Amino acid sequence: MSFPFADNVPDTIESLKTALMAAQSQVATVESALAAAQARISDDQALIAHLNLMIAKLKREKFGSRSERTARLVDQLELQLEELEATATEDELAAESAAAKTTNVAAFTRKRPSRKPFPEHLPRERIVVPGPTSCPCCGSTRLTKLGEDVTETLEVIPRQWKVIQHVREKFSCRKCENIDQAPAPFHVIPRGWAGPSLLAMILFEKFGQHQPLNRQSERYAREGVELSLSTLADQVGACCMALDPIFRRIESHIFAAGRLHGDDTTVPVLAKGKTHTGRCWVYVRDDRPFGGADPPAAVFYYSRDRCGEHPQAHLANYTGILQADAYGGYTQLYESGRSPGPIIEAACWAHSRRKFFELADLAAAAQRRAKGKTQEVVSPLALEAVQRIDALFSIERDINGHSADKRLVARQELSLPLVTDLDTWMREQRAKLSRHNEVAGAMDYMLNRWDAFTRFLNDGRICLTNNAAERALRGIALGRKNWLFTGSDRGGRRAAIMYSLIITAKMNDIDPQAWLADVLARIAEHPARKIDELLPWNWKIRQVPLKHAA
Repeated sequence: MSFPFADNVPDTIESLKTALMAAQSQVATVESALAAAQARISDDQALIAHLNLMIAKLKREKFGSRSERTARLVDQLELQLEELEATATEDELAAESAAAKTTNVAAFTRKRPSRKPFPEHLPRERIVVPGPTSCPCCGSTRLTKLGEDVTETLEVIPRQWKVIQHVREKFSCRKCENIDQAPAPFHVIPRGWAGPSLLAMILFEKFGQHQPLNRQSERYAREGVELSLSTLADQVGACCMALDPIFRRIESHIFAAGRLHGDDTTVPVLAKGKTHTGRCWVYVRDDRPFGGADPPAAVFYYSRDRCGEHPQAHLANYTGILQADAYGGYTQLYESGRSPGPIIEAACWAHSRRKFFELADLAAAAQRRAKGKTQEVVSPLALEAVQRIDALFSIERDINGHSADKRLVARQELSLPLVTDLDTWMREQRAKLSRHNEVAGAMDYMLNRWDAFTRFLNDGRICLTNNAAERALRGIALGRKNWLFTGSDRGGRRAAIMYSLIITAKMNDIDPQAWLADVLARIAEHPARKIDELLPWNWKIRQVPLKHAA
């Protein structure tokens, strides 16, 4: 019996060792090559995902959000990029480890995108690595410095806590025995112990970053500072009282506008054995779309339910334009006999478009089909309605930020013919549909409020959508997943005050925490007649340094 390759079998131990080492080297080379190839594949996938994300963002920036699907696509691409980048880094390290075992395959190094320089305002700490004291070649000590290479590493220092001691010396007069001493420093809270920066951090973490006080308390304890939940809650309540004058001034500024955005969202409220569904209402003043010079702002209110009496109370003294959805609670505000006068209704085209889009969402239909669910027929009428409305949005994107007069001219010239055609087309198609048809329902939503939908054609200040209010409510929708519910009705009202301050600061491109810290440091001794100086848009101009910044 013969064996293949019998002639090549080593016949000594040394030759066997040599052959084994050669085989191991070949295996290591193959493994290294495979690891390098996998790293290249992962890097290519991450690069493709990165480029796709950039393209999607550029398209959205240039052409706007043509559908709700666009926003979901960008979020999905960002998640995909995150995972692929992590995978590519893991494979790169695996390739480096495999290449270290062989000299036949070069290590694979990813070509990463160029990083922006570290900000100039960050402090620099120089750690000088001592150079040689003598020449390693000839041993001479006559060395001359030619220059230096600097390698920068970004580092973070954990949050530092400190106690500020205000020392007030007492002096006694030897002549009259009078004792004199400087007055105690002002605190935001009577008999307070927390500095303004700490208070601002607590407030912003709770209402701006959606971190409940119990989580903050646990984190501070891990940092060596024990602040109980009740202690933190006490500071929050006192700060809301101190900041109420700022809230009232923002409120007055908003309701002096000629046009407002209004909307509401749900807020779970803790009750015995269950939670109630409260509401958080928002009214936004934002004149930037038509080039207005007045600063933007938002005011929030809380209520236990969604009864129409709440928006009617909020807007009791307001007259002007209200951009909102078709909520029935606003109906009495639009009546001609209302005192002090009727509010003019302006409908949101994004709401109406969404109703058609849901019936024409090709991606959603494909997903349902892929999952084996009941296939929904994509309506060609809904698809055409979406395309017609998208043409109006395209015009609006081009005139956004222009003056009201210029917007009005463009709308009369470009938008009016499209709206007229849409009206004619919808009425013709609606006559052919059953009242139970879903597309008919979407059409009726618009046709029954056609005056409110077309009001933007005669007023350059009116926006096509109510997105300004929806953006203001976005933080609450995100926060619900963290804080789960509001502890009480009073808690809901406190939250509304703080949301008003924080969202208004963000709308004016101001760091809410820095602004709150400065306001809390000043408000105790600030003249009431000059309270407007502390409003976000005026504070932005002054940029006065913060006292006792921690």
